[in-house]
Amino acid sequence: MSEPKIHKVGIILNGVTGRMGMNQHLLRSIVPIIQQGGVLTSDGARILPDPVLVGRNPEKLAALAEKSGVKNWSSDLDSILADERYSVYFDAQTTGRRADAVRKAAAAGKHIYCEKPTATDTATAIGLAETCEQAGVKNGVVQDKLWLPGILKLQRLIEDGFFGRILSVRGEFGYWVFEGHTIPAQRPSWNYRKEDDGGIIVDMLCHWRYVLDNVFGKVKSLSCIGTTHIPERIDEQDLPYKCTADDAAYATFELEGGIIANINSSWCTRVRRDDLLTLMVDGTKGSAMVGLRECRAQAYEDTPKPVWNPDIPQPIDFYQGWSEVAKEEKFDNAFKVQWELFLKHVVLDEPFRWTLREGAKGVQLAELGIKSWEQRSWVSVPGL
Repeated sequence: MSEPKIHKVGIILNGVTGRMGMNQHLLRSIVPIIQQGGVLTSDGARILPDPVLVGRNPEKLAALAEKSGVKNWSSDLDSILADERYSVYFDAQTTGRRADAVRKAAAAGKHIYCEKPTATDTATAIGLAETCEQAGVKNGVVQDKLWLPGILKLQRLIEDGFFGRILSVRGEFGYWVFEGHTIPAQRPSWNYRKEDDGGIIVDMLCHWRYVLDNVFGKVKSLSCIGTTHIPERIDEQDLPYKCTADDAAYATFELEGGIIANINSSWCTRVRRDDLLTLMVDGTKGSAMVGLRECRAQAYEDTPKPVWNPDIPQPIDFYQGWSEVAKEEKFDNAFKVQWELFLKHVVLDEPFRWTLREGAKGVQLAELGIKSWEQRSWVSVPGL
């Protein structure tokens, strides 16, 4: 029996010494794909990543190469972009550094895959998409939450008509990020400095755009208010700094089909719910509570009939009557799943609709969220 064909794909991983790039993309996606022998294709071939780690700190790169088992690394991006062994450029740098590097990579003929937000403003995000299109390179943006087990289960319920007509979506995202005065912070300090492109509106509304657009209906308008609840935090050098970016955002979205979605995002909330992200979906025929991994549903016929009476203890256990959806099914890491789809897109030209143009929509929504906050008004979302 002949050996399966191997499609080796050189991948430049820029910015993977950071938390997201290292954990989700390198250690939980690229390394496992290599360890499993590559991405299996329909004809029995395999697509095998051949990564090189790129960043600004040689010491961190060397340590990460040792940890991950990736042999090649470099602090010279220009020389790596000139290397024909590498056909894909991935960017997980901080947002402000992304545009210049993506332009360079596209000019070098590399296919582009990058984290979101793709840019700090909509015009730049659209410009990056146009640059890639003009260069004739394939491109994509990370939209990982679409492959979370909870969201996948929810999408199946929608496709099966479980909800009837969907009425509303109520989302809660966040957790308490320690300020650093007594307990060390678990997020980087730049997240809380506007001058460093921080802020939860910029960080999270790009996620809510692709989730709402792809799962429920296109966003037509929004009302958003942000705030900086915690005025001072401690940075990585144990020095106090002023927080200039929003650390919480409260947004309402009007979707096509008359669906109203409300999503609160906060790094200043303590969790008393099923998960760090929950979506409550209500429809005429049923409802569902969705977390990152779990999905629980309640059909119309299982819905209790409460009567308001605050003078007696609540006789109904509202946690009963909910069924867990696909409890035993196993799901792969969401970032890894999208990586495999992008690699198939690069090698086999399979469809991949999560492009930089889609990423620009997320930047647009964040920009409009800030505009709504500043104007204290509802803002329409024009097409891109």
